[in-house]
Amino acid sequence: MVFSDLFFLFAFIPSFIICYLLASWIDHSLLSDASKKSLQGRNLVLVFFSLIFYAWGEPVYVFLMLFCVFMNYLSGLGIAKSNKHRKTALVMGLIGNLGILATFKYLGFLSQNLCDIGINVPVPNIALPIGISFYTFQSISYLIDVYRGQSPVQRRFIDLLLYISMFPQLIAGPIVRYGTIASEIHDRRVSASDLSEGVFRFLIGLGKKVVLANQLSEISDQFLTGSLLGSSTAGSWIGIIAFTLQIYFDFSGYSDMAIGMGRCMGFHFNENFKHPYCCNSITDFWRRWHISLGSFFRDYLYIPLGGNRRHQAFNILLVWFLTGMWHGASWNFILWGLYFGVIVMLEKYTLLRIQKHIPSVLLHLYSIFLFVLGWGIFYFDDFTLMRKFFHSFWGGSESFTDFYVESAIFDYFWLWIAAIIFCMPIREKLSDAYAHYFPAGTMKSVLEVTTKTLLSVAILILSVALLVGATNNPFIYTRF
Repeated sequence: MVFSDLFFLFAFIPSFIICYLLASWIDHSLLSDASKKSLQGRNLVLVFFSLIFYAWGEPVYVFLMLFCVFMNYLSGLGIAKSNKHRKTALVMGLIGNLGILATFKYLGFLSQNLCDIGINVPVPNIALPIGISFYTFQSISYLIDVYRGQSPVQRRFIDLLLYISMFPQLIAGPIVRYGTIASEIHDRRVSASDLSEGVFRFLIGLGKKVVLANQLSEISDQFLTGSLLGSSTAGSWIGIIAFTLQIYFDFSGYSDMAIGMGRCMGFHFNENFKHPYCCNSITDFWRRWHISLGSFFRDYLYIPLGGNRRHQAFNILLVWFLTGMWHGASWNFILWGLYFGVIVMLEKYTLLRIQKHIPSVLLHLYSIFLFVLGWGIFYFDDFTLMRKFFHSFWGGSESFTDFYVESAIFDYFWLWIAAIIFCMPIREKLSDAYAHYFPAGTMKSVLEVTTKTLLSVAILILSVALLVGATNNPFIYTRF
């Protein structure tokens, strides 16, 4: 089940809302006076629907997730219980989490590579559980934060299960630190502002996914799938630029929907994107893109290894090697990670030291060119197709352009315009304009509410219209 699905929008969510409101009434009305502030009923409903949400696509793997949660529950208790064995409990928990991730995500890849070099071993055909990379990293962050004393241990299994399995961020992030929502598991309030902002944020994400990403996928698929025989140079450029925009609106749209749903329930997830395509360097790009993953590697790997203090170049390359590995068990992801790792490392010694002397437009063009090249590496897990793509991309094609390129540009003209505009901080600009032309007061509130309501209704109607009859609507990052 995905968020941008008619069943999710008009069956799952309404059912969840009804049960959640009923549980809220029970929490406030039927419990004893001493327990009236309890969230137990609502938390149970959230856990129940989260398990249904996850089990909808692959029922078997819900038991794997439950096992992982129970393992981390015991490890957390072991860390908090004794100073003598707390490091052992942490190490065992980390080994368990990484072992499960390695088995389901990398065992087949490793076995196949051993066979390729002449070592005959069985190659298991193990289906990848959806979201395992996300909930494994959340589990690891929980154990490390408890060990460091940065977060309290969770002594109720059901509440730890709530943190790891919460359906808004379960299958494609953002990677939510336990400390971010630990207090809100037991004590949260939902104001009218939370509801309105949460719903609006969810619908913004829905529009990004359905109106923009899904339409851009038709262009990228047209030029990047298949054998690529006869592909024109302009076609390669158009295809990879479409994918560059598609993956941004797809993943940031999912994050917006997750943040919006969490806000409606009183949870405040951290931002995961900050207009990455407005960057002025690749280093800046990765401060803005998938922020929760970057901060995870920074806080739990890069800094403990020495960060900028010692072995900086090695630390950077290792982090980016693992960043590539995290995205998938394929050599193109490893190459993609190392590609950005080398650029980030070189920028630290060159560009970032003279950046203020270079015109911003040149820095921006430089960054766009490099991350578009990176998405070309990311897209193709078949190196033969990758080689064909880059051969055409660099002008090696027999033709520069063709009819399909002109059609993709002019038939989707307004889609290109909208995609470029919404890569920019348009919401911030509008908010600043409201604040400038309409000082705080009744008129500002009325105009703001009216604008958001009309925009929300328009996005919902357009998204539903596009989803009716849609045959392919997956989120890209659910496969990681």
